[in-house]
Amino acid sequence: MTTSLLLGLPILAWALNFATGAVGLALLLTGWRLAAGPTVTDRVLALDTMYVNLVALLVLQGLREGNGLMFEAALIIALLGFASTVALARYLGRGDVIE
Repeated sequence: MTTSLLLGLPILAWALNFATGAVGLALLLTGWRLAAGPTVTDRVLALDTMYVNLVALLVLQGLREGNGLMFEAALIIALLGFASTVALARYLGRGDVIE
């Protein structure tokens, strides 16, 4: 099925809108946790959650537009987010990233 046919169904268009709103709200709440987190660990977890939410928003936008480029961008952001989370956790745990 093409994207125009998928969005022609009202339940699927409603589900995409609802999912986009829910993920957008989650992104705002994790932004608040990033700013107000009492510890560094809370801020690292907020950054990790923010990149996951951003990947979800890109996938939802790719579904809405039928654009494959959004999925590639989501994959790149997921890979960079994972690597940065591992590096930051290692730095906080050991004090260095490279041995």
